[in-house]
Amino acid sequence: MTNQQIAQIFNHIADILEIQGENVFKIRAYQKAAETIANFTGDISALSEKELAELPGIGKAIAQKTKELVETGKLKYYEDLKKSEYAPLVELLQIQSVGPKHARLLYDRLGVKSISDLEKAAKQEKIRKLAGMGEKTEENILKGISALRKHKERIPIGEILPRVEIIFAELEKLKETKQALIAGSLRRFKETIGDADILIASEKPKPIMDAFVKIPQVTRVLSQGETKSSVITKDGFQVDLRVVEAESFGAAAHYFTGSKAHNVKIRTMAVRKGIKVNEYGIFKGKRRIASRTEEEVYKSLGMQWMPPEMREDWGEIELALKHKIPALVELKDIKGDLQMHSTWSDGWNSIEEMAQDGIDCGYEYIAITDHSPTLGITRGLTEERVYKQIEEIRKINKKYKNFRILTGIEVDVRENGQLDLPNSVLKELDIVVASIHTKFNLPKEQMTTRIIKALENPVVDILGHPTGRLLGKREPFEVDMEKIIKAAKANKKVLELNGCPDRLDLTDIYLKQAREKGVKIAISTDSHKNLHLKEWMRYGVGMARRGWLEKKDVVNTLPLDKFLKFLATP
Repeated sequence: MTNQQIAQIFNHIADILEIQGENVFKIRAYQKAAETIANFTGDISALSEKELAELPGIGKAIAQKTKELVETGKLKYYEDLKKSEYAPLVELLQIQSVGPKHARLLYDRLGVKSISDLEKAAKQEKIRKLAGMGEKTEENILKGISALRKHKERIPIGEILPRVEIIFAELEKLKETKQALIAGSLRRFKETIGDADILIASEKPKPIMDAFVKIPQVTRVLSQGETKSSVITKDGFQVDLRVVEAESFGAAAHYFTGSKAHNVKIRTMAVRKGIKVNEYGIFKGKRRIASRTEEEVYKSLGMQWMPPEMREDWGEIELALKHKIPALVELKDIKGDLQMHSTWSDGWNSIEEMAQDGIDCGYEYIAITDHSPTLGITRGLTEERVYKQIEEIRKINKKYKNFRILTGIEVDVRENGQLDLPNSVLKELDIVVASIHTKFNLPKEQMTTRIIKALENPVVDILGHPTGRLLGKREPFEVDMEKIIKAAKANKKVLELNGCPDRLDLTDIYLKQAREKGVKIAISTDSHKNLHLKEWMRYGVGMARRGWLEKKDVVNTLPLDKFLKFLATP
């Protein structure tokens, strides 16, 4: 079994236990084990029971269950749990606004067992009559069902990219492979993906095709041809492989990267010049004038090469014709991470552990931004604990010479726009990130006013995950982003691009608008464990590139001394 399959089973166990009302510590144990296994970089099945028990969040009992899964493909405890009358209700937890208690209530009072039952009950206006639910919850449930169906059609990039990279690595190392790249919407760093495309240059495609369909991640072969094959992986997504001659690799890379709108405009423009563009090359009559590299493909059309993330027909072709493509921000430009959580609130790692991983990333600084008190489940920082954490960070900072931990907080913005802690406390911190975690369903005008009031607060530095979306789980709340961007500019505030792959908030469109208005962006990971700190920044940078951001547009590309001056500037 794969790491992901084992993690999924443990998460499923935790969900069933939670619906049944089981002990919270038992539930949390399975959730922690699932996260450890899902993020483990090696093969869990290769570890001994003793080695498993030594992993964080996995004790002796869960290590035994893991080995049982690895050795038999089944787990008796799980099979018994699935026979519970409440086990089918886990399906309901996929819907935003439906938690374990709600799932149990819906079942006990309305007999809801499935998402189709849930949708029917909501449309019949039965849910609003239940205690603690109401008309707004009923409306949100219907929105959640719609979002889930969209999610099943397209997969968040954070779920699919790491798994495609494993397959890609297996193909890239074959001796027959001369060049290779991941193409399609993954190469363009779209936040959600329909399927994955891999392109390879080779003079001997058959061994590559044979290896592709036999990769362990493959569960079903849809087709296998001489130059194209398609498979379904164990994780349920489709991967298409195309093999071309090295002579055509550049043209194929352009063609299979897309987007469709970008390619159509390129072809239309080329036709006017008497030029034909396809996956085999650029042709003037029968003569192929370019094909080997993307650079020469674009050059043959009188254009500058452009980064894949820009290829959406949003004006990049016109810029390329003028040779004015911006130098987009790169991962290597990032000097620090400005939102993350430690064990002081809902994080998994200590401040020092997060700092060490920041150092490993090559950063000059990180900001610890644990939650404020409103979210009780996160063990948010009270005023007293804020001061204690400041002292703790000052002590830790004495250990470092060329690295700085900035004191900070992710403070909740209340419904009226007030912050969750007084300004007298917040002004003692280096960084204040203001975010919304409650009351997502306010009317658009009220939500906009709420956020603008927070932006007008002098202690606020950054607006965290500005639209509140969770890909496939929660739609963005209704807000006038044009007014938010204007308010950020007027108050000299920074907007966050949250790199958590479940969020990727702000979107490319809003980033482009912010850039045009001169509003600065902070690319942060919102890490809750050190593995996130290492892995998630690339998603944020990918989205930043889709929004055409340059190094100068991103505040955490500044070295520490200049960043501190930026913070101190009124």
